[in-house]
Amino acid sequence: MTYIKPETTENSAAWVKAILKQGREAAQRQNWLEVSQQLQQLPRSQADGSGEQFILSPEDWQKAFNLALNMLIQGDFQHQWEISKIFSLLGKQVVTPLNALALDETVAVEVRWFICQILGNFPEQSVVLTLVQLLQQSQEQELMTIAGKTLSKIGDRAIDALVALLSQSEYRLLAANALSYIRSVATIEPLLAIANDQKATIRALAINTLGSFHDSRIPPVMLIALADRASLVRKEAAIALSFRPDLCRKLDLVRHLQPLLFDLNPEVCSQAAVALGRMQQESATKVLFNVLIAEATPITLKLDLVKALGWSKLPSAITYLEQALTDANELITQEIILVLGRNQNRELKSQSVEVLINFWQQEKSLSPSIRQTLATSLGELHDPLARPVLAQLATDSDRKVQLHALAALKKLSGSA
Repeated sequence: MTYIKPETTENSAAWVKAILKQGREAAQRQNWLEVSQQLQQLPRSQADGSGEQFILSPEDWQKAFNLALNMLIQGDFQHQWEISKIFSLLGKQVVTPLNALALDETVAVEVRWFICQILGNFPEQSVVLTLVQLLQQSQEQELMTIAGKTLSKIGDRAIDALVALLSQSEYRLLAANALSYIRSVATIEPLLAIANDQKATIRALAINTLGSFHDSRIPPVMLIALADRASLVRKEAAIALSFRPDLCRKLDLVRHLQPLLFDLNPEVCSQAAVALGRMQQESATKVLFNVLIAEATPITLKLDLVKALGWSKLPSAITYLEQALTDANELITQEIILVLGRNQNRELKSQSVEVLINFWQQEKSLSPSIRQTLATSLGELHDPLARPVLAQLATDSDRKVQLHALAALKKLSGSA
């Protein structure tokens, strides 16, 4: 391979053209290593203060870009890795064509993956929008992952550009989406600003993202969102607050979440139940129980309420589940037994075993599916006190019940 050096400044243009000519010839032979080496010889400058860039005429820049792009598209992984470092030397002019290629589904996924990495060197508004569009539109997990990582890499440098976009109605939702992916404390203020946006989708997105931060400005916004006119926003607020049991007493979250158990939207009801269960407060378990035993409560919500009581990790929750067993239908009964069998806390495990044993002794006509579930849960609790009940179930008339009881007895023996 021939390396060409200019003797004077005057013949630098000829030098560049000779380099590009050799690069084209190497590309025709698919000698991508030589293409990369030739391009690295191009003259550079740091005059603009934005790092090294090639000094090229528009015509020569296009030729260099085409060579780099051909290598990116046609080379193997190592070649792609090498040439991706050179794109930043071509300057911001690469952004527009690379944005288009990143969104072009006819381009190979691995090429678009490298393009996302390259675009991460240019924290511009259009790059951020391209990455967000990829996250929203792509079905390729690899692309979604690298787009998310690149967006995080750009981070705070992109926030000013996104804030400017928020003032443009056609880009407002896209900019809000971009802010949600960056997840930097610098995004809190612009997110708070759009938490009361006219569009419910934008309000919900803001609430969802704000839920990731512990900042004193956020909880009051969440409380307002719990009463939002849009169910999507109410749901996101309930989800966000479910991860803040530390605020339960200070903000009286039980009082604010309780009305959502009667929401017209089933998803809101479900998330409110989850949130109340995670509060791990006596007042919350009482609210959950009262709705659970109400005749008007839909079965699907009752199942969520049972799970929520199980997550409460309080002795009172086990007591409430025991009371609910009295008049529950088969589906709810089965769910309660399953939830009781999942307790890992030593005190709660003993209490759960006692509840299940009492249930077995008091109920004379249990269906095979209930008996089977009972055997499974007693086995999961690993308590020797369950052995007599399991021994009876091991001689059950139903073969499946027998098998589950025998499996549970083995677990007891293993933990003895």
